[in-house]
Amino acid sequence: MVAMAEELGKIEKPEAKQFQNKRKLYLVPLLYSWADAPAEYVEKFNLYWQQVREHITNLESKIGEVNRIYHESITAAGEEGLKVLEKLSPSSCQIAKDRCKSGAQVEMVEDAELVEESVDWERHLLVGFISRKVANMVSDFFTEATRKRYEHIARRIDETLKDNEVAMLFIREGHGIQFPPDIEVFSVAPPALDEIHRWIRDYSLREEKEDKKTEEKTDETEK
Repeated sequence: MVAMAEELGKIEKPEAKQFQNKRKLYLVPLLYSWADAPAEYVEKFNLYWQQVREHITNLESKIGEVNRIYHESITAAGEEGLKVLEKLSPSSCQIAKDRCKSGAQVEMVEDAELVEESVDWERHLLVGFISRKVANMVSDFFTEATRKRYEHIARRIDETLKDNEVAMLFIREGHGIQFPPDIEVFSVAPPALDEIHRWIRDYSLREEKEDKKTEEKTDETEK
């Protein structure tokens, strides 16, 4: 066991010089909570953001401190962007504020019109349609608006992130951004993320079972 520990101790950690002249990006999955969220979710949500902070700090110690901050749905830069972010996502905002104290800059990464368009189409999809033709049309409009939105984000990152700089991007999972090939991406995925995925899956299954029981009771009452 002692020999093994000594061998592990000899393993070199990544150093900033390995990534000199390269552009780096810490990719952070963006999670949200809500006012009446179950206590179980809130606990896992808070743990997730705690682990995100620790993971980013660890990356910074090995690779480099954050110079630029990008965040989905933010269409303003600097202090104005932070004010918007405070209302949108207090958890990621606090991480951004901490980096800004060290000299990082919040960059405007979204186009307001594209954000509004994709959000509006998404809302229509959630409502549902009787006509399959209309549903397919709305789905196509949403897909196209989202594609343009992600292309804009990638372009903004490419334009603003300089050589040897480090950026941090907060964005929801499942995004379709194609990052420039010369940007090295480091995914921030702490253990609590898997726990939240499992919780959401189990919660959805429980909700489906409850809905089914309610429907069966309703049918029996009507009979």
